[in-house]
Amino acid sequence: MESNDTARFAELLLLMIVQCASMATSQSAPKPAGQPVAPVRAVTTDYFGTKVVDAYRYMEDTTRPEVQKWMKAQNDYTRAVLAGIPGRARLLARIQELDQSVPDVSTQRLPGGLYLIMKRNSNENVAKLYVRRGLSGKDRVLIDPEKVQLTPPNRGKGSNAILYCSPSQDGKYVAVGIAPGGSEHDTEMHVFETATGHETGDVILHAWAAASDPKWLPRNKSFIYNRLQTLPSGAPVTEIEQKVRAYLHVLGTKPTADLAVFGYDVVPTIQVDPTHFASVQSIPGSDYALGIISTGVSPNSAFYIARAEDVAKINTPWRKIADFSDDVTNIAVHGSDIFILTYKGAIRDKVIRTSVLNPDLTTAETVVAQSQSVITGINAAEDALYVQVLDAGIGRLLRVPYRPKAEIQEVTLPFKGRISVDTDPRLPGAVLNMTSWTKASAIYIYDPATNHVKDTGLQPAGPYGNPSNIESVEVKVRSDDGMLIPLSIIYPKSMKLDGSNPTWLSGYGAYGVSSSPFFTQLFLAWYEHGGIYAVCHVRGGGEYGEAWHQAGKGPTKSNTWMDFIVCAQYLIRHRYTSAARLAGSGMSAGGIMIGRAITARPDLFAAAIDWVGLSDMLRFEATANGVPNIPEFGTVKTKAGFEALYAMSPYVHIKDNTPYPAVLFITGANDPRVDSWQMAKMAARLQAATSSAKPVLLRISYQGGHGSIGGKETEFQDILADICSFLLWQFGLSEFQPGGNVAGTVENKR
Repeated sequence: MESNDTARFAELLLLMIVQCASMATSQSAPKPAGQPVAPVRAVTTDYFGTKVVDAYRYMEDTTRPEVQKWMKAQNDYTRAVLAGIPGRARLLARIQELDQSVPDVSTQRLPGGLYLIMKRNSNENVAKLYVRRGLSGKDRVLIDPEKVQLTPPNRGKGSNAILYCSPSQDGKYVAVGIAPGGSEHDTEMHVFETATGHETGDVILHAWAAASDPKWLPRNKSFIYNRLQTLPSGAPVTEIEQKVRAYLHVLGTKPTADLAVFGYDVVPTIQVDPTHFASVQSIPGSDYALGIISTGVSPNSAFYIARAEDVAKINTPWRKIADFSDDVTNIAVHGSDIFILTYKGAIRDKVIRTSVLNPDLTTAETVVAQSQSVITGINAAEDALYVQVLDAGIGRLLRVPYRPKAEIQEVTLPFKGRISVDTDPRLPGAVLNMTSWTKASAIYIYDPATNHVKDTGLQPAGPYGNPSNIESVEVKVRSDDGMLIPLSIIYPKSMKLDGSNPTWLSGYGAYGVSSSPFFTQLFLAWYEHGGIYAVCHVRGGGEYGEAWHQAGKGPTKSNTWMDFIVCAQYLIRHRYTSAARLAGSGMSAGGIMIGRAITARPDLFAAAIDWVGLSDMLRFEATANGVPNIPEFGTVKTKAGFEALYAMSPYVHIKDNTPYPAVLFITGANDPRVDSWQMAKMAARLQAATSSAKPVLLRISYQGGHGSIGGKETEFQDILADICSFLLWQFGLSEFQPGGNVAGTVENKR
């Protein structure tokens, strides 16, 4: 239940659910009072001889009253249109029924039979943190984020959400990050006693966990964490995520006196770029700690090691394990051994081993050689190293005993799908979270003594967790340059290949992140209307290792949306659907993919969903999160960087008098990753340019952040109902048309 993994999973899940964005044929619909029109105030910028006109630059200042007024009017209009879609109310009721059928659970196992459990029960808006002794024990509420008293500036921003929780090594304390209304930059860290649930009184503001969640030191009285710097008045917003440092906090002391122990301008012998992130990772049961420097978006990092007891010293003797040029993505420590995951000379990764006392990659022993599969992670347990492998989109797990030249064992898993692994170096075996396209998530535990994987029962199955009427197929589609692109298709068994099926096609394609199989019972509301859900594993992701990532970033980014387009064409060509019933969707960095797909081929889609999507790439660098993303996308400060950003920017490729699909843009007012003006500018420009008369709507969550981070579950249910009903309305399904048969249609009974 690591914080970064939790946040990443939440973002990917929401990404995919937003991908419930399907496209649609133009249908007349209930319309409220007129949609507000944004005034044009063109600003021209000369980039290396290319003049770019920006009609809505003024919207980037979302504090301007006229911008706030326009955005609110847009949101009011959108909410009225969506609420007026026939069939939406019934769809929402079904989504609520499905959502309330089973709790959502994640867990972390600690020594002594202690389990920390994040769980959102039926009828609850946000997840709470529980503690349990033994698998058969009873859950006890440890932290209800809605009852935690935040500091006055953070009260009233929206629902409090737990972004991360980090237990001390003895399990006595837990440090918890709570975001108000999804505002990650305003995250407060509070420390609780696990025995009583009482706060210790330690409260740290702006306890940002983009680099790492807190890591406790062995004596359990202190931890190392990251926080945002306090900027002087008038400082550029682009500096807020720069000069990251790791701080040491001792329980009972004032956070303002916390000592910076690693990061920018801290260790004289380690130079840290101001745009890089720095963190310290302690290792339970180990005498050592890792110092890590990363870009935040690239897979490789620089790694250092020191004794944990020395971390707080002024001249900590850090030893370098790997630099950025060594292409190391992850490190695990066991005893005197360092296990290293690297793609140096191994495009699909390999695992090597070196010594804690004298780390040397040039003489390191290969433990797991590269193969046709991609190694995605390594986790150290007491008994062995557990190695995660991605094989044609399916997760596998290898157990590698620590003794030299030991035989590698593949763990037999209960079914094929996605697997996430959680280990504790002090405990044998591993906790496994598994799911597939057609089977709900379950939490298992692998016992090396019996070589058996057992369902813990921590995640109840629920009545809809293993539907018998849904199946999936994996195909490969040849892209324009001959590359084979994986495409996952999930559909009702009753589907007919007649070109009439409502279909949403999703994708992401950034940071080397793979779109792995997942299941949520909420999607049954889509399948019950005859819907198909498909995932295009576009380049820019990590399905085939770092080479796949490199083939869809910066100057090669065009592969991302071209792959998406050929997958859309495949679905049409093979009669899964037609252009009149095909939608595309993307979230966050996936906004580039869907935005460029509809600007390049507006004829190919009936509708699109763009959720907190990147759109104006020429201006992203001017935001707080823009500078850290330069390694992934590029910079406008160089000619080559500008050309790449211009090519991938959906906003600048919108053309006047073009019949664009229907589009629903979704954003959160408290989003620090993709500022809300990105969606606002994109919506305004597309509304002015489209000639199709199809709706272009802007939906704003005023108490939410990036995706669903910090938002209420009821808000998420509403968003999903809005997305699906919007698509089905545009696809022409009669239940969602004015005067349609709300009691049922041929389409939703199919």
